[in-house]
Amino acid sequence: MPERTRKGFQDINEFADDVVRRSTGSEPTPSQATISQVMAAMGRKGGLKGAATLNARLNARAAEEVRSASCGGAVGKRADSK
Repeated sequence: MPERTRKGFQDINEFADDVVRRSTGSEPTPSQATISQVMAAMGRKGGLKGAATLNARLNARAAEEVRSASCGGAVGKRADSK
């Protein structure tokens, strides 16, 4: 019996990608604009998730410290009190 040739994929996504490439016979090449849009969406999604997680985890005092640090300490100060 002949031996099978296996690539030994560790990831199911790599395996699925290989199946699609073999079945279509071509490799899709996304444009730079498409790549940029996808990466921007991923960064935006990660930032929104991270901010929500951070805000849920902080207590009121820690949240106030983060807010004051992010705006240069201007939170709670009046413009006329120098």
